[in-house]
Amino acid sequence: MAGNGALSGAVIAVAGAGGPAGRAALLRLAEAGATVVGADNDPERLAEAVDAARYASGGATVTGEPVDLLDLQSARDWADHIEKDFGRVDGLVHLVGGWRGSETFVKTSLDDWDFLELLLIRTVQHTSLAFYEALQRSDRGRYVLISAAGASKPTAGNASYAAAKAAAEAWTLALADAFRKAGGAEGPTSAAAILVVKALVHDAMRAERPNAKFAGFTDVKDLADAVVGVWDKPAAEVNGNRLWLTEKP
Repeated sequence: MAGNGALSGAVIAVAGAGGPAGRAALLRLAEAGATVVGADNDPERLAEAVDAARYASGGATVTGEPVDLLDLQSARDWADHIEKDFGRVDGLVHLVGGWRGSETFVKTSLDDWDFLELLLIRTVQHTSLAFYEALQRSDRGRYVLISAAGASKPTAGNASYAAAKAAAEAWTLALADAFRKAGGAEGPTSAAAILVVKALVHDAMRAERPNAKFAGFTDVKDLADAVVGVWDKPAAEVNGNRLWLTEKP
């Protein structure tokens, strides 16, 4: 299947590739024919994810590189390496995630905000700034952010998480506006889109909690399908849009 799918010839970077969602995305993008370059701050976890995707996809080109996405220059170097090695960059899928919350609003720890601001906002800032020019040079560039429904309807115990996700969305929408302006009267050729989930679930979670319903959760495999689907539509159709994979709050 590798090399013959809808994304044949595309080169796509995946940030946060070592987690369950990253593993699913690496495999699905490879199955769609893309050359996939993953990054994670855990080299061992990244290597396992890359090997699994390469094997399961039938020998597709899947590589990995440990990158500190909290450092802008490291993110820029990563983008430059990809374009130099493969000649182009057609996408950045941002799967860096994490959660911290509290029982009530007044019990919110601002240490949680400090942690989430780095993980959920700063990494988005760095990847978008690092990859913008390469994505703009592509004829099908896509920046894909995974966000949470809680950003649109925060709950009392999730103030830090929801605020960080909302900020990441706002930053991504600003990137979308940059793509729109760069496209001029003919419209954008590259796009920034937001995939919104309630939460994610994967096989290991189901095995740990066999009686849980995970109502409204999105399976990481379905998320990976949706990621690939962002390339199925014209840039103008997805640019600056929230694409909901769960019920709107």
